[in-house]
Amino acid sequence: MRIATTETLKDRFIIAAVLLSVVYNAVLAIINAHVMRLGFAHVAMSEVLILALALFYLLRHGLRQEDFSLLCFLMFTLLLALYVSALNGKVYIDYFRNILIIFCFAALGTRANDKTVRTAFHLACLAVMLVLVCEIVSLQLYAGIFRPGSYFEATRGLKQPDYDGSGLFGNALGFKGRLTFGLIGHRASSLFLEQVSLSNFAGVMMMYCLFFWPELKRRIRLLLLLSIVLILLTTASRTMLIFSAVCLCGYFVFPYIPKILNLLVMPLILLAALVIFMLKPEATGDNFIGRVVLTMRHMSGIDLPAILGLSIGEAAGFVDSGYVYIVYAGTIFSLVAFWLFVTLYPSGETPRQRRLAHALPVFLFLNLMIGATPIFTAKIAGLLWLLVGHAKFNDRPGRQPARTRPSMRSVDGRRRMGAGQATPGSVLARNTGQEVF
Repeated sequence: MRIATTETLKDRFIIAAVLLSVVYNAVLAIINAHVMRLGFAHVAMSEVLILALALFYLLRHGLRQEDFSLLCFLMFTLLLALYVSALNGKVYIDYFRNILIIFCFAALGTRANDKTVRTAFHLACLAVMLVLVCEIVSLQLYAGIFRPGSYFEATRGLKQPDYDGSGLFGNALGFKGRLTFGLIGHRASSLFLEQVSLSNFAGVMMMYCLFFWPELKRRIRLLLLLSIVLILLTTASRTMLIFSAVCLCGYFVFPYIPKILNLLVMPLILLAALVIFMLKPEATGDNFIGRVVLTMRHMSGIDLPAILGLSIGEAAGFVDSGYVYIVYAGTIFSLVAFWLFVTLYPSGETPRQRRLAHALPVFLFLNLMIGATPIFTAKIAGLLWLLVGHAKFNDRPGRQPARTRPSMRSVDGRRRMGAGQATPGSVLARNTGQEVF
């Protein structure tokens, strides 16, 4: 009984850590709107607390062999952070923090079973959709509760536009020429308070569906599909519309593609961007072509000092160009390491592992073409890497989830039946879990 209770507490801790990463910005916004004015330090401390809780859990229960590749990636990034800090004469760990988020949640994922991961995703989806419906039905109520514009002004220094009195974050406002489906007059943000994270949340949910689709009940499938479609229609994200088409086709195609070919994803995306840049070198504006051309223009300006880590002070200026940000923040070696990790870390032994393994680099490297921070923030990276870490070790044929231990009753049963022998019922119990909703 004590073992079962311990496992239940572990499940709840993992779920709580992931949900906290999704909702912490919304909680801080409510505090800023109705209790006290916050600053950037409060946001930073909230992220530190989330990571500290995850690290406490991992260290409390001990690192394992399954964490070796994650730990190597983290330590390599730490060495580069120390190198650029020493080279520039100031401490700079911004990019290391991004990789620490990946390490923490992927490691938690290796310790989670199917039921725990599904519960975390379903509860996160439910919370996001409830707030999104509120935003669609009554924008005034939504803005009154969260006051996103005031929150980002207080914590990020981003001034609210003078021409708008809605209280929304400036980037969520619609403007002439911006892609829209006409459902609402702005770009939806829900719990994330800004539209980019909400659209990327839809992308993470697509990858969740790629992995878990055969095991989901019909009503869960319907709810997830409706949620994804509603987010795509209200955020009008061009990148996630492209990614949704990739996922739809990839569900049927990805299981037949060797995982090693993922090494070509980033080079092919960069090659396609180069072609666009050569055809339309003067393109500008907040559209897909304009953002791609902007990134390629920045990449063409990368010099030797930036490649070697001598220009970290300029990294913050490339929030719209992810590839350039990584080079400036951690040298060219950080970009190479990230490329290899994203490509090689996911497993590709089963069909659903290959679906996720092929979708992941498309999602990340396509996002890096138009932005730097969205894919690294805890509110998106938490769920994403929990799924990737879980998929790596908990989907091998006949494998027991890495973190699950048999109960005392099942141990006694095996002793009575003979050493190493298990009942069919115990095997079934280890590989099934009840649905949420």
